[in-house]
Amino acid sequence: MNKLLSKTFLWMFLGLLVTFMTGYLVSVNENMINAIFSGSLYWLFILLELGLVIYFSTRVMKMKPTSAKICFLLYSFVSGLTFSSIFLLFEISSVIYVFLIAAVIFGIFGLIGYFTKLDLSKIGTFLLMALLGVIICTVINLFLNNSTFDLIISIICILIFLAYTAYDIKKIKLLSETSIDEEVLAINGAFELYLDYINIFIHLLSIIGDSKD
Repeated sequence: MNKLLSKTFLWMFLGLLVTFMTGYLVSVNENMINAIFSGSLYWLFILLELGLVIYFSTRVMKMKPTSAKICFLLYSFVSGLTFSSIFLLFEISSVIYVFLIAAVIFGIFGLIGYFTKLDLSKIGTFLLMALLGVIICTVINLFLNNSTFDLIISIICILIFLAYTAYDIKKIKLLSETSIDEEVLAINGAFELYLDYINIFIHLLSIIGDSKD
């Protein structure tokens, strides 16, 4: 594995660690749970999380390495605050179990992306279109509240982000041959793979996770 990918996975792991640890620590603190979920604060965190995604996605390649790292870890922390709801809804053993399953299939598709000789750059547009379609369907299902439709959306999302995993790994591998700052590339790659993994995990958990009574 090349040096850029090693740094990318290290930062991805740190981001996931911050998110999961923040989520768990918040979930076991009754005062923080009440503060976040009893009012509008939760939705403010959701909006902040969305704002950070947009800002980071559009600005990361222009940032200095230190600024990019701080922004990524800040996003991971804010995600952890909203992520705490998962520890409230699902058994901790189930969360760990699904985390491991998601890690395995994420790793398999990462290896496919790394070793494949195919040009995966062409599927980027199709994946984006599919993702936009899923987002629209998700919004519609907020009103329909159809559990079967929700299951179908989750399965499609898993497939999309598995494909994105292979696509992003291939892209990072190719970018390692350019002259762009390696530290910035590593943070950008970590952010993209972080989003891939988190989405795989969340949708997998919604399908096979054991909810609390």
